[in-house]
Amino acid sequence: MTGKLGLDPAVVARARELARSAGRPVVELARSHTTVSVERAVLRLAGVHGADPEGIPWVNRLVDAVVSDVGLGHGVALPVFAAAEREQVTDLTLLAQKAAAGSVRFEVPVGRAATAARRSARRAAAAGVRLVDRRRVERERLVRRYGDAPRRPWIYLIVATGDIYEDIPQAQAAARAGADVIAVIRSTGQSLLDYVPEGPTREGFAGTYATQENFRLMRAALDESSRELGRYVRLTNYASGLCMPEMAALAGVERLDMMLNDSMYGILFRDINPIRTFVDQRFSRQVHARAGIIINTGEDNYLTTADAVDEAHTVTVSQLLNEYFAHEAGLADWQLGLGHAFEINPDVPESFRLELAHALLARELFPDAPLKWMPPTKHMTGDVFRGNLLDGFFNLVGAMTGQGILLVGMMTEAVVTPWLSDRDIALQNVRYVLGAAGGLHEDFVPAPGGFIQERAHRVLGEAVTLLERIVDEGLLTAIADGTFGIMKRPADRGKGLDGVARHEAGYYNPVTDILEASR
Repeated sequence: MTGKLGLDPAVVARARELARSAGRPVVELARSHTTVSVERAVLRLAGVHGADPEGIPWVNRLVDAVVSDVGLGHGVALPVFAAAEREQVTDLTLLAQKAAAGSVRFEVPVGRAATAARRSARRAAAAGVRLVDRRRVERERLVRRYGDAPRRPWIYLIVATGDIYEDIPQAQAAARAGADVIAVIRSTGQSLLDYVPEGPTREGFAGTYATQENFRLMRAALDESSRELGRYVRLTNYASGLCMPEMAALAGVERLDMMLNDSMYGILFRDINPIRTFVDQRFSRQVHARAGIIINTGEDNYLTTADAVDEAHTVTVSQLLNEYFAHEAGLADWQLGLGHAFEINPDVPESFRLELAHALLARELFPDAPLKWMPPTKHMTGDVFRGNLLDGFFNLVGAMTGQGILLVGMMTEAVVTPWLSDRDIALQNVRYVLGAAGGLHEDFVPAPGGFIQERAHRVLGEAVTLLERIVDEGLLTAIADGTFGIMKRPADRGKGLDGVARHEAGYYNPVTDILEASR
């Protein structure tokens, strides 16, 4: 028996082995397929940028033209670079413009033409990957220069005005008030756009559009705050939805520090096709690994649609699957912000003890991961006094169980988009609890054989049983049956399925080639 919960190492090892067995067929599926977003991410790293007068990115125009001529199964790199050689075009954005005008045709090259195209594609992709590498080194240098957050957990706070120029002063004010990580919530519905909007934006709904320029503007503003405060302030956005691979590439280029990147969130809560999602998430995680980005997974969302007590084991199963998929893609433990949440109905007897058990189980199963601990949202009623108290309990569990990333709860959750004053009060709550509790996690040890240990053992046992079933029937079938978050998502349905293709003979992706060669 190990740790404060006395978990059986053999049971923990069994759970991880089952997660590997459940995940392996999905990885093989991802390795044998591509998507339009993976191919667009390749071209973005190879230098395609900008959008046409209608706002459609040139990278979309170029991939669409290739698909129209030769399909997606060979990848776009070889047809694009072969065409660039024939047209004597060195700027791929210009090639995209010519293709959109109908003046360029694409074909899959063979022989010497294929060899030359492969060499050119790898050279261009390598330049993009080197830029990501430089931004990672830059982050490490700035952390050394300005210093890191003075404590764990990192305090993670959301801004979501819809207007990047309003987000910036709110983010800087939050950093001054103690936030260590600023998350810019994405505009409602953006995850279902099959393109990345271009330029700075001011018209998002309940969030701000994720664009490369918005990434750049916010990163520059938080660098100013880092200099002012003498600590590096981290920036978070989303690598999810139909453009997950492109978001990952843009985040690496613009030096974001964390990205929301869950293996199943888009499937369950945005009805994106499962195969599309698993292919996209593998590529995006490979990019995150190279960029030194911490991913945040979305297990907390399951508990907004399913009961947090009865379905707690599904969160553990998802955490184990996310860990396997992340490791397979090259992410290290320090990059795994695995999600869990404080979503048990406060009226349930012993709800606080149950939350302690679940949080400590996550902490002990993943001791080297910077777990992302999510605040209560489902049971907020509009009573701001009760809500602030509930957030205080959430913060206390975070302190008692040594969480890594603590998302600041808002007493006005589900009432209004929080005011700056709401954020100030919420941050006061966090600072008071973390300051008063100090290193309480060092002293907190649940009673041997008591309520908390028993609950944790039960959840882990139920997780093992569920993983055994998933291994038998297959993960895609389990998702179709509504195993996670009670959402039923069949593998032959969902948004974005038409943007998926099985690899043809000779498929080539220069970015994947570079990233996998470095491991």
